[in-house]
Amino acid sequence: MKFYPLQFEPILKERIWGGEKLKTVLHKPITSKITGESWELSTVEGDVSVVANGEWKGKSLTTLINECPNEILGTVVHARFGKQFPLLFKYLDARDDLSIQVHPNDELAKKRHNSFGKTEMWYIIQADDDAKIIVGFKEKSNVNNYLENLKNKTLLSILDDVKVKSGDVFFLEAGTIHAIGAGLVVAEIQQTSDITYRLYDFDRVDANGKNRELHVDLALEAINYNTVETKKEYTKNENVSNEVVDCPYFTTNFLPLNGEITVSKSGKTFTVYMCLEGGFEIDLDNSKSQYKKGDTVLIPAAMNTFILNGKASILEIYIS
Repeated sequence: MKFYPLQFEPILKERIWGGEKLKTVLHKPITSKITGESWELSTVEGDVSVVANGEWKGKSLTTLINECPNEILGTVVHARFGKQFPLLFKYLDARDDLSIQVHPNDELAKKRHNSFGKTEMWYIIQADDDAKIIVGFKEKSNVNNYLENLKNKTLLSILDDVKVKSGDVFFLEAGTIHAIGAGLVVAEIQQTSDITYRLYDFDRVDANGKNRELHVDLALEAINYNTVETKKEYTKNENVSNEVVDCPYFTTNFLPLNGEITVSKSGKTFTVYMCLEGGFEIDLDNSKSQYKKGDTVLIPAAMNTFILNGKASILEIYIS
């Protein structure tokens, strides 16, 4: 069987806070004015990615993994996770502020939901002037202090808000209170989990005039009440993989491509490329595939040697 770079149909999600930048900035085929998310690579139940190109067009990612686990996932990933795809890749457009939320860690998520936890990272693709995110507490807090401020609607006063710009990266371990602010387009890499505990939603209502559900009690045990350092500094040397995040769940590098480089892989892990700016091609045995800003491509672990060529800013993600 000949393995090749895989692209998938985007899974588009309407959100109360969504907009139209996934189309205008990242070329996604949205038709709604409140599209908040494009799930690029997913095996979340009910939202499984389907191949959009080549011989396996129309096949689901889970089917491919079941048929060829070592070749798709890699020997190390398969040994560690079985036939599960352990990561979820998204682009988000926040026209409005997202809710303030937190995700459980592996232990709590396993106990409550039989799921992975959710550690994640954000790469800021585009930021309006004065756009901000919320990440953690300004000072060390505790359950009582948190609940008192939540009750008094002063939660924002004890949370740390950070002004952001294009190219900024934030790493959020499970348990970190966070929210993406209005005016941001973000690439998100996370563990395969759709578990979110919503803490505060600015008293917004949906189209039916109802408040969205909050999960205050569930969140209490999940929250990390310490202060956290989430921003990641990284180098941007051309034509090499500059490490941005290296954690137990994924490694993410920033690759400023300018010209041609040969890539060699060991077969231990899949690799994912997310194109943030510009465009590039992958040359596999003289068969060339083109990619543009907003594209996400899965390189099966069995693809050992290929050529990247172009001028682009790329995120390179794999599991160590």
